[in-house]
Amino acid sequence: MGQGILLSAGADIDFMIHGVFSYELFGQTVWITTTHVCVLIVMLVITAFCIAANRAVKHASDVPGTFQNVVELVVEMLDKMIGGVMGKFSPKFRNYIGTIFIFILLSNISGLFGLRPPTADYGVTFAMGIMTFVLIHYNQFKYQKVKGVIAGLCDPWPIWAPINMIGDIAVPISLSLRLFANVLSGTVMLALVYALLSKIAIIWPAALHVYFDLFSGAIQTYVFCMLTMTYITNACTTDE
Repeated sequence: MGQGILLSAGADIDFMIHGVFSYELFGQTVWITTTHVCVLIVMLVITAFCIAANRAVKHASDVPGTFQNVVELVVEMLDKMIGGVMGKFSPKFRNYIGTIFIFILLSNISGLFGLRPPTADYGVTFAMGIMTFVLIHYNQFKYQKVKGVIAGLCDPWPIWAPINMIGDIAVPISLSLRLFANVLSGTVMLALVYALLSKIAIIWPAALHVYFDLFSGAIQTYVFCMLTMTYITNACTTDE
């Protein structure tokens, strides 16, 4: 595709974000970019999987088929991971953590299918960081109340309050930048391999795709979700 939705394997490879088409909204030009298209593709895949999984569960048999086994395996692994970190709080957050885990993982490995990973756009990762930030502080005020939040900011001494506030504000930035930088670096490095070594970049770059898209993508998904669960659990935990 000329707009860079697909990462071509030629010397003209392009890993930048481009506008696909634009429209006017309240007198302003709004662009639909390659990131929007790739996010939509990932969401459609997730939606199709969820619909198929729902039908498989509703018509589950005593002898499960291959797809039913896959669905049950995914659910069990996510429940085990979330329960091991969040403990008694896991039932309240399993849907959120499970959703962002699947979305980030599919976004990261979409490069295997020629798409530009949506998580290589800071607008996507920062939005997820903000959602986590809001969820953290909502539960912090819900469980610890205002008194507990103020006490946490002043720990160990009141003079540390500004530093603790900076640390809290940095949470969505650090979460989003870590994921964005790792995914983008893999995208850029593979683009450079294809652009500079296009004549000999045959078959062997598949090993690089396995590392940058699959292995590194899975690791970054796990890290993002693990940090999210840790922050939320700490926000829900009181001294009582």
